[in-house]
Amino acid sequence: MLLHLQTVPARNGLLWIRHGLKVFRRKPLAMAGLLSVFLFIGLAMLLLPGVGVMLLLMAMPLLSLGFMLATHLVLQDQTPTAAVFVAPLKLTPQRRNSQLLLGACYALATIAIGLLSEWIDGGSFETMQRLILENAAPDKVAEAASDPRLFWGAVTRLGLAGLLSVPFWHAPALIHWGGQGVLQALFSSTLGLWRNRAAFAYNGLLWAALVIGVGVAASLLATLLGLGQMLPLLVMPLGLLMTTVFYASLYFTFIDCFMFGAPKDILSDKA
Repeated sequence: MLLHLQTVPARNGLLWIRHGLKVFRRKPLAMAGLLSVFLFIGLAMLLLPGVGVMLLLMAMPLLSLGFMLATHLVLQDQTPTAAVFVAPLKLTPQRRNSQLLLGACYALATIAIGLLSEWIDGGSFETMQRLILENAAPDKVAEAASDPRLFWGAVTRLGLAGLLSVPFWHAPALIHWGGQGVLQALFSSTLGLWRNRAAFAYNGLLWAALVIGVGVAASLLATLLGLGQMLPLLVMPLGLLMTTVFYASLYFTFIDCFMFGAPKDILSDKA
């Protein structure tokens, strides 16, 4: 398809969330089921010794593209299935190889970020995780949290992960729908996000506010009802719901940045 890079106003960052929610409301079981299937497959991959983590990281770009395809089907009044995750690998041999290479690049870059961050924090992040899982005494957890290396390791992880998401944000879709090569797709994705940085910044701030707001509301509700120990059971389904809506909204970020013949009113309030 012919792709056309365009610039959209910052307010579209809110529209992406609204349309993702509308898509979820049309096919809630199907969309939530897709995320559940991927999570199950991901857990199965982690059980594979040696290559499990690598395979899971390689599959992450296909997760975002799969949800874009699923959203596209929902807009056509069709019910998406787990086949959306393998559909990009069946299009043409060239695009399949490009998707696999893209996934390998993402996996290697993510592992490199993890190794660099671990070197910076000196293993303090793993120590903190272990103490939390072991329900260690609060004073031990507080002592581990006071390690300044933990802060700089977290800054490195989050900062580099954010930078890595920029070239990979639209790259799978650009390969699938635009037939671009890996390097061209990475460059086009970076250019698309830079052109629309105001909309993406607004979108990110809104998602952060939603996550914090939902977490605080769930915590207050659990406290008022005396169900503090049940808080994880309340947060988990809400987290899965918000994650599903987020992935459903990715399709709109793509067609908004690279309009490729979708209906002109697809991003209107009536969509």
